[in-house]
Amino acid sequence: MWRGLLLKGTACVLQVAATRFLHQRRFSSLCLRLLTPRLLHRPPLRLHGTGYFLAHSGTRSYKKDTKFTEFPASPVTVTDIKQYLRSKDIPFHDGYSCLHIQSIFIEASARKDSFSLFIDKTTGQFLCMDTLVEGSWEDLQDCLEVMQKEEQDFLSPHVLLGYPESVEEQEERERELREVQGIWSSSVPLTDLPEDEAQLIKTMFQITKISNATLKKFCVRLFKPTKSLVFPWFGGPDSSLKGIKLLSAQRTDSDKVTYNEATVPKCSSYYNLFGLPLVNRLDSEVVVTGQELDALAVSQATGLPSVALPRGVSCLPPILLPYLEQFKRVTLWLGGDIRSWEASKIFSRKLGLRRCSLVRPGEYRPCPVEALARGKNLSHIIKASIPAAHKSIVSFKQLREDVYGELVNTDQVAGVKWTRFPELNRILKGHRKGELTVFTGPTGSGKTTFISELALDLCMQGVNTLWGSFEINNVRLAKIMLTQFAMQRLEENLEQYDFWADKFEELPLYFMTFHGQQNIKTVLDTMQHAVYLYDINHVVIDNLQFMMGQENLSVDKFAVQDHIIGVFRKFATNSSCHVTLIIHPRKEEDDRELQTASIFGSAKASQEADNVLILQEKKLVTIPGRRSLQVTKNRFDGDVGIFPLDFIKASLTFSTPIKGKHKLRKVAYKPENEEEVEGKPALKKEEVKKEKVEKATKATKTPRTVKSPATESETAQK
Repeated sequence: MWRGLLLKGTACVLQVAATRFLHQRRFSSLCLRLLTPRLLHRPPLRLHGTGYFLAHSGTRSYKKDTKFTEFPASPVTVTDIKQYLRSKDIPFHDGYSCLHIQSIFIEASARKDSFSLFIDKTTGQFLCMDTLVEGSWEDLQDCLEVMQKEEQDFLSPHVLLGYPESVEEQEERERELREVQGIWSSSVPLTDLPEDEAQLIKTMFQITKISNATLKKFCVRLFKPTKSLVFPWFGGPDSSLKGIKLLSAQRTDSDKVTYNEATVPKCSSYYNLFGLPLVNRLDSEVVVTGQELDALAVSQATGLPSVALPRGVSCLPPILLPYLEQFKRVTLWLGGDIRSWEASKIFSRKLGLRRCSLVRPGEYRPCPVEALARGKNLSHIIKASIPAAHKSIVSFKQLREDVYGELVNTDQVAGVKWTRFPELNRILKGHRKGELTVFTGPTGSGKTTFISELALDLCMQGVNTLWGSFEINNVRLAKIMLTQFAMQRLEENLEQYDFWADKFEELPLYFMTFHGQQNIKTVLDTMQHAVYLYDINHVVIDNLQFMMGQENLSVDKFAVQDHIIGVFRKFATNSSCHVTLIIHPRKEEDDRELQTASIFGSAKASQEADNVLILQEKKLVTIPGRRSLQVTKNRFDGDVGIFPLDFIKASLTFSTPIKGKHKLRKVAYKPENEEEVEGKPALKKEEVKKEKVEKATKATKTPRTVKSPATESETAQK
């Protein structure tokens, strides 16, 4: 229920998923009120097949993720939550990212002074640490109203159970559990391996400095069939095994080691803070790392509590925030590159800036496991971490390390590179967070198709993407992107649909369920919600004109557009999220190329944008028009340019044609099979006209007057 939010409203974020998982039902608030009195007066039952909570056993099973998140029409604020709690005379503690109250799901005599129910300040979601009951803010309000009406001291944890799982979902969950148990029982502790074999495994994973005692402390094992390290997920009051992560290593030609991860259950349901069972309730400091091996290195070298995020630097799920509330100091050491540094700054906002400190990456501050291998002092690096919160005015002394870091890591600062558009990498250098890109092109030129492939390219590289398509519905858009992903027409290969759909479903891709004209505030609330829940890095809005129809008609439309563009600019900067905004151009002549001034509206769009891309199309009569992509603004380093595109209809993809195949200047089309006439190449239409005009001019021209010798001599003397 933490992920399948039970909130009412129309705005919604939808992730790619199989259709059969998109029609799930939940109990309404009315059903909750009707069921609760019955549950209050009977003992807890052993429930089979429920998809959320088995509170009697202390474990929580996960439904196959429905991949959708409804967003309330009027989002709850922390002020609203506090006012409501005060109106009910409920004491609370103001935490870093959550409000803490006493649990209403355990008897009053057992609560003592424990504030074990956590309410997320941003979404209102709650989690009871004693019973693992979780739900929405509306659920908690309903529970408190029922308690007050029925004059009860507590509620049964079974109040918030959802409908039973389908047979298919239950079989999937049982299969995953059997797979987890099978791999775990087949794996062996590294300490039980022969010394030479254990040393070989450590060398393979570059953890020769990690002691056997540390590996045993964290229960790390080896799965021999795939030579993978196994990291367990222990959770619940009984610390039962809930999942595993397999880590395999592969050495590249450049003598570098690359790691491949696989989790059971799948990534979307894997919420393991690795190392959390080893944390004491009295610990007030923790080091958060991006990888499990880094957590081992920090724990061994410093003795500090350390945990690893389940999805590395790509996401910090809000469901994990209550588990980090006890710490007064949180050090984020997510890696040694620019991407981990950017993720640290984003995650610190969720955790609370005032208690977070960040380890700045650099040559002398690599990732923890590499720092341990080099013999660095990890305790000194952690003590030298910088606070996440800073003043509004800074000096160059505070910026000096950031400037040096950008000079040293130029490729990483440039952003994520496209794999399908190398020419775009040459001009823009990469896709960067916090920027606003304005994209335009003639009507019918393929703007949506091109941007969908551009976004898909980044999404396949791990860039969490949110699509807001107001022109075409999500089914058609998903069909286009799936065709681009498979690089073939699946209508002609239906037997391959499930194969490609399963792979496509694993992408961090989400869709807003808006269609047609929408209010800018509703769209912005949904974007902020998605950034918080899914750590979205790229938002695509198609297109701007669909958000202008809902505004006040009495206001000038250009003023409305300027306001909307300013809102997106501010969102991109404050959320460290790249926003790609599609804007239709003004009506231009068909034979004229579009320019930056062709963008509809005032100059606000091009002024606020960091990048301006124009899809140019030269329409031809006999063959499809030639397309090219022009970059007219690049705030990162100023490079601009244009390169041709070929549209492959079978896969709905664009590609850069072979060098020299097309010329970028406009030329008239000449068929390849046109024969030469009288030994001379066929003339172009314009040249034929020009030749006719010249002949006509010569025919009507008067004969040249011949000057006399005397006249010529006089002219020479002058």
